[in-house]
Amino acid sequence: MPKVAANGIEIAYESFGDEGAPVVLLIMGMGVQMLYWPDELCEGLAQRGLRAIRYDNRDVGQSTSFDDAGTVTFAEIGQAVMQGKKPKAFYTLEDMAADAIGLLDALNIDRAHIVGDSMGGIIAQLIAINYPERTLSLTSMMSTSGNPELPRSKPEAGAALASVAPDPAVDMEAYLQHYVNNHKAIGGRHQMDEEKVRERMRRAAERGYNPNGVMRHMAAATVGTTDKREQLRKLDVPALVIHGGDDPLIPVIAAHDTAENIPGAELVILDGVGHDFPDVSIEPIIDAIVSVTERAKG
Repeated sequence: MPKVAANGIEIAYESFGDEGAPVVLLIMGMGVQMLYWPDELCEGLAQRGLRAIRYDNRDVGQSTSFDDAGTVTFAEIGQAVMQGKKPKAFYTLEDMAADAIGLLDALNIDRAHIVGDSMGGIIAQLIAINYPERTLSLTSMMSTSGNPELPRSKPEAGAALASVAPDPAVDMEAYLQHYVNNHKAIGGRHQMDEEKVRERMRRAAERGYNPNGVMRHMAAATVGTTDKREQLRKLDVPALVIHGGDDPLIPVIAAHDTAENIPGAELVILDGVGHDFPDVSIEPIIDAIVSVTERAKG
């Protein structure tokens, strides 16, 4: 996959659709590669007349790794949180938002429809807040406003998020089964197809295994998931909030809270969907994103 220099690092990306079409920039969440955006979703957006661009955030996949900066463990992050302190972070979510803008710059794209999932949803919100002139529309998926009064994850989903996968170079089957189990823990009534999970994670292993990058992402997310409601209320951009009705990782009330704090935001709840992309969710997500891009045309 191609790479570009962006914000002082290298970003790997993949583009679907006509280069002259309106751009939908797809920002993935904590510790996972661009492959988590299903091929069917990217291709479906392209078939609807859009150019979908997915990319690896810093520290995952084929984008620049920050291993030389050091690392942090889940225990250290948890201890800091329990003590009311911030864990050591090696970069910020604002840095990651700047990476996205750097990618657009490198591809000579002035403005884009910004779509982010989970931690990527927070990054997308930051782009809309800090770079409104680059934002055609905002779609925040499976994410949160950072409202501290919102409920926490279900324990089993939180444990799945915090778990570190076995090294695929040592035991590929254990690595794949780890992610199958994780998807069951964060899924809803509609589960992802197990073979699709295995195939995606096999591809991810071939592109790069970076558990320390996952921890650095977690530190950045822990520090950066602050209350953004006041900033969101000032947005003047077509906005969409999508969430799974069965999400055990970020409860669906977070979607209602986010939508209530973005003027004019449309809220789409996917019945029976968890914190993932089962087959039944793909077309409704495509339809919703296409709808917000149409609203952005005025």
